[in-house]
Amino acid sequence: MPSSDSLDLPFDAHAHGRPVVPSRSRWRPLGLDEVTLTGGFWGDLQSLNASTMIDHVEGWLERLGWTGNFDAAAQGRLPLDRQGREFSDSEIYKLLEAMAWETGRTGDVDLDRRLRALAARVAAAQEPDGYISTMFGRSGQRPRWSDLEWGHELYCIGHLVQAGVARARTYGDDEIVRVAVRAADHVCDVFGVDGPQQGVCGHPEIEVALVELYRVTGERRYLDQARLFVERRGHGVLGEIDFGPTYFQDDVPVRDATVLAGHAVRALYLAAAAVDLAVEDDDDELLEAVVGQVRTTLARRTYLTGGMGAHHEGESFGADFELPSDRSYSETCAGIASAMVNHRLLLQTGDSLHADAVERVLYNVVATSPAQDGKAFYYTNTLHQRTPGREVAPDEVSPRAASSLRAPFFAVSCCPTNVTRTVASLGAYVASVDDEGVQLHQYAPATVRADLGDGRVVDLEIATSYPDDGRVAVRVLRAPADGWTLTLRVPSWADGAQVTGPDGAPSVAAAGYVAVPGPAQGGQVVLDLPVAARWTWGDPRVDAVRGQVAVERGPLVLALESVDLGDDVATAVVSTDAPPVERDGQVLVPVARRDVADASWPFGAERPTAPRDARLVPLVPYHAWAGRGPATMRVWLPVE
Repeated sequence: MPSSDSLDLPFDAHAHGRPVVPSRSRWRPLGLDEVTLTGGFWGDLQSLNASTMIDHVEGWLERLGWTGNFDAAAQGRLPLDRQGREFSDSEIYKLLEAMAWETGRTGDVDLDRRLRALAARVAAAQEPDGYISTMFGRSGQRPRWSDLEWGHELYCIGHLVQAGVARARTYGDDEIVRVAVRAADHVCDVFGVDGPQQGVCGHPEIEVALVELYRVTGERRYLDQARLFVERRGHGVLGEIDFGPTYFQDDVPVRDATVLAGHAVRALYLAAAAVDLAVEDDDDELLEAVVGQVRTTLARRTYLTGGMGAHHEGESFGADFELPSDRSYSETCAGIASAMVNHRLLLQTGDSLHADAVERVLYNVVATSPAQDGKAFYYTNTLHQRTPGREVAPDEVSPRAASSLRAPFFAVSCCPTNVTRTVASLGAYVASVDDEGVQLHQYAPATVRADLGDGRVVDLEIATSYPDDGRVAVRVLRAPADGWTLTLRVPSWADGAQVTGPDGAPSVAAAGYVAVPGPAQGGQVVLDLPVAARWTWGDPRVDAVRGQVAVERGPLVLALESVDLGDDVATAVVSTDAPPVERDGQVLVPVARRDVADASWPFGAERPTAPRDARLVPLVPYHAWAGRGPATMRVWLPVE
């Protein structure tokens, strides 16, 4: 067992700053010191995260007293001085994780100083036996582990462990790593096969953290504990609640489920853990079960944006094809969890479906959450805003998650902290490597260094303005003399894509992955993706969008806002007789409006009047909607 005072981490514990390091996979992930975003859409968002978003989150956690809870714990001032919800500790841990990835990426000295100071405050609140929580266990508080359904104790420790993993992989042995190890050891003592507790947490998260801690330390008990948690779930071990056991994923064992159900974030975190566990245990049956669940969920329970969760009640998935635009919950955290699961499955299967899902959710959910200035966020992501909403004061905490306008912080602020840790580690989604070559999954201006093994190294420079433009130029700065393979993803929407090799001869590239002989040093491969705007129709079983059409351009979902229409979008209709128009960097569609008179009853025997005043109206990328203030908005447009 690792020492609680110092850790003898394996030589590769840093793992190049990789958030996920499977012991076996079809493709090996690359990390933050191997992939550097140099600009463009994702590089700019990462810079905004570094300059503003992390600071913004840190300031709010201090202001609300959630960070101060650890000081109060160390000084014996609990429960009187505790602030925030029962799970507020997790927000400090996610902030620490974001700081760890960011310092690992940039070497920011000031941020590293703040990370260490915050870690010391957390460490001071840890009990001698490794237990840590500011909500439970002290005089005047509920006993430890007394509310597994709603208490979030294990969930919070899971995020602590993930912060420790991030620090170990970007720095090495450090105080927050040791705090995480002590907490994980305590969890194993209490919840192990011979421990006094044989339950699971109402909110999965500890499972995925324990597997990654096993990968960092090599300590088998963490993997064994993760397996216990995954295998216990689905047997009714949690108490009865109004939402039913499906909410907790406690109705069906993980390997027996056929689709993701219940609370969307919980289901996706559990699926990510099941993938990790299956990989480390060589459990192909479990892996195939999760592959099937995710494929079915993508096909039947996922919004056009990649968002998941159709119900506000229970923050949960709906039934198959139940995807109402105006009631889309599509929590930002669920989008991040979907990227986590699909990235893991991509590494194992090599199926471009999962890379497409990552791209869709990153551009249209994760990037939608933060405001352009990085100081406000969406928690939920509706596809149809019926009322303009109201401006949220910059010093006001939003009590509700429902979309209106982005808010600076929430009473439940899981999403802003989740965004910061995800954006700080975005480079990990870009590329992977195997013994034969390099695979590019997400396109952004970047440099890539990939070790193929046996001293064979490939250095690449990627130049692109994607998604504004579809050209991706990959220049080879270094390559092995004995040949290698460059594999490029062609998104499912990219009919007519072309790849041009070093000889200058273009060839058609079908959707999926296209492998080309890797050029020698100085050579270049160019991928041209057709990012022209296109109409998108829904499956006829999605009743909520029948008779409606959406517009996409490349990976971006577009939206109609009242700001551009000059009127409420409620009565807007479009004609699809011709493709959407692209002009001066905008996408425009012909929009007409119906005259609708108020009446005493909203139903009648007569057809609605014909629409009038058709004109070309610009659409905005969905991720940028409401950037100009209150507006009504819709993604799916009724067809004339």
